Amino acid sequence: MKKISILSLFFFCISSFVFADTIKIVTTTTDMKSIAEFIGGNKVSVTSIATGYQNPHFVDPKPSYIISLTKADLYVTVGLDLETGWSPQLLSSSRNTKIQKGAAGYVDASEGVNLLQVPTAANRAEGDIHIYGNPHYWLDPLNGKIIARNIANGLERIDPSNRSFYEANLVSFNSRIDLKLKEWQGKMAPYKGSKIIAYHNEWVYFETRFGLQIVDFMEPKPGIPPTPTQLVKVIKEVTANKIKVIISSPYFTTSSSDVVSKQTGVKELTLATSVGAFDQVKDYFGLFDYNIDHLITVLK
Repeated sequence: MKKISILSLFFFCISSFVFADTIKIVTTTTDMKSIAEFIGGNKVSVTSIATGYQNPHFVDPKPSYIISLTKADLYVTVGLDLETGWSPQLLSSSRNTKIQKGAAGYVDASEGVNLLQVPTAANRAEGDIHIYGNPHYWLDPLNGKIIARNIANGLERIDPSNRSFYEANLVSFNSRIDLKLKEWQGKMAPYKGSKIIAYHNEWVYFETRFGLQIVDFMEPKPGIPPTPTQLVKVIKEVTANKIKVIISSPYFTTSSSDVVSKQTGVKELTLATSVGAFDQVKDYFGLFDYNIDHLITVLK
């Protein structure tokens, strides 16, 4: 009994040491979480505040999020005002000086991204305009490499002794992105220039990378629900351009798309905007596997 007790105590002490030595990362979205897990490997434990099927613009702050942030060593945000309605509030409430903006443990994953749709003026009459540019940049897999670089930089700031470990994981991640991108672009090549309708303006990076052409949106303006006038306009465009698909996200209603589909026969397709949107989308690479395979099924 004594031997068993001593052995149990030994393993408890070892596990406690390992746990204490693990870097705790909190990310705003599951995409950041997936990439952080790849770069951090067994040196980190990562939690995401938003789920993969949740609109990242609208997250209800909960006490449990504040507790996680209080214990965090690194905080990774998409940035560009995507989480502006809830992230600053949570950070401030955590009172964790290590992860406040400007601190070593704060990572803005958008740094260095070539932003699209940067407005020349902030005109709220145009709907939900993002003043820094479209924030859905992770939907271009090449931007995943920039996100990974920023996360690696953050980890190396707070854990410089393991820099070589993070750099090796970064090289591996980038190599896998390059390999998969050739596969994804090869699959999408026959459908280059395909015209599609999107529900909300969140696909511009995906559209640009894979040669699609989004000709209109179900929303008349970003963040404004579809109107009868907009539905008539979309129906005419679908018919005139022989558009095959309307793409949307898990957190938007399909009622308006249903109307267009019944009138025109256009297919409706709910894609994954983030890791975990569907059970099959388990990591950042799976996000593009899922979207491209399902999109091709409709386009062909």
